Amino acid sequence: MADDLSNRGPQDRNRINTSEDWELRYWAKEFGVTEDELKAAVKAAGPVADDVRKQLKK
Repeated sequence: MADDLSNRGPQDRNRINTSEDWELRYWAKEFGVTEDELKAAVKAAGPVADDVRKQLKK
């Protein structure tokens, strides 16, 4: 069984890992924000994607 490297998303789709550059890019694109805006939202709301989404809508 080979891994599908073309289907690259976060390992845990409920949490945002700001230590991984590729994951920052993925989530920033997903939310339509810059990487810096995403980092600030994660810092304020924590790493849970739903909480970050709510923070970004404020």
